[in-house]
Amino acid sequence: MSNRRKQDIPTYYDLPALNTPHWDWRVSAYIFAAGLGGGTQLLAALGELLPRREGQSISRKGRYISLLSALVSAPLLIWDLKTPRRWYNMMRIFRITSPMSFGSYLLTGFGAFSAMTALGQWTADRGSRLGDRLARLAQWPAALFGAGMSCYTGALLSATSNPLWAAAPRLLAARLAASALATGAATLSLGETLSGRRRNSSRLEGIAALATSASLFLSLWSSRLYRRKGVHEAMEEQDIAAREKAALLVGHGVPLACYALARLSGRRSDTLSIIASLSTIAGGYMTRDAMLKGGLRSSRRPRDYFYIAGRGRD
Repeated sequence: MSNRRKQDIPTYYDLPALNTPHWDWRVSAYIFAAGLGGGTQLLAALGELLPRREGQSISRKGRYISLLSALVSAPLLIWDLKTPRRWYNMMRIFRITSPMSFGSYLLTGFGAFSAMTALGQWTADRGSRLGDRLARLAQWPAALFGAGMSCYTGALLSATSNPLWAAAPRLLAARLAASALATGAATLSLGETLSGRRRNSSRLEGIAALATSASLFLSLWSSRLYRRKGVHEAMEEQDIAAREKAALLVGHGVPLACYALARLSGRRSDTLSIIASLSTIAGGYMTRDAMLKGGLRSSRRPRDYFYIAGRGRD
């Protein structure tokens, strides 16, 4: 089939070969919140490597934001599953080869360790040395789970038979991981800017700029690979293409332009920093929403499915 033209592939009355998932904004929001939380938890751990006074501010905000993301993402996932019983059933069995099983335990572990770091931080803020030790002890396991949270949703989507998501599974996971780190760094940078900690904000902006550049490169590479794999038409439909272009502009173009302007001016601008952070955060959600909507549209295209099934995945 690899040498066969896509338009010549037979279908069953041109009807979809797959059942399209009934996923809406809840799944987009879940994937976004999970990635942002994972990114901030990673950066909270890296804050431990900075001088205590400077790093403590980053770690403190990262721990609280990560817990908030876990408190948001878990209910969104359970809500999308329609009944909490499905969540409980997923916890009965652990299968490393099942993204759903692995992801359920990953989300549970991330939430548990994020709660421990946030609880330790909350008591440390009130003068408890024991709380500070608890936060430091739980920080690195939380960061490990955070790293998994930043990219596992890519494995979850690409494990399906959806042509768009299955076409380049490793690239999809890398793209989500870069976006997660960018949104996490942007969120922490926004908090540091509003707190008047410009030095920390500049450090985080550097991380956000690198991660955003990587995300842009991976997004453009994805588009090229989807075209080569023959599953690009779904992303080129008018409404999906508009979402993708808006995500690239808001999530990549605006923040990178702000970082470049600040660098060229030779002085720091809080206004540019805030605009860049907010754009990166908004663009992170828009990127996931466009990717999700494009995948759902791809599942309704029978020739996409048969073509990618014949050629195989990367």
